[in-house]
Amino acid sequence: MLDPCVSKGNAVRQIGEKLSIKQEEVICIGDGENDLSMIEYAGCGVAMANPESVVKEAAQFHTLSNNEHGVAYAIEKLIVEKE
Repeated sequence: MLDPCVSKGNAVRQIGEKLSIKQEEVICIGDGENDLSMIEYAGCGVAMANPESVVKEAAQFHTLSNNEHGVAYAIEKLIVEKE
């Protein structure tokens, strides 16, 4: 049993608050339902290739699979190319 307040989204929020990072500056990447709260919290939620449908619907950006270096691809597109 877990406290209903325990989630990846709450963890990301707390870390952001401690580091003075605005919500709209946060990018979270995931593929499973356990990632949904952080995808929804993030200013930009990123779904890996073949995510669960709820994650796919909640994400603002879709990236490649782990085997195709999806995290690196998302960082390149969302951060590096925007600078």
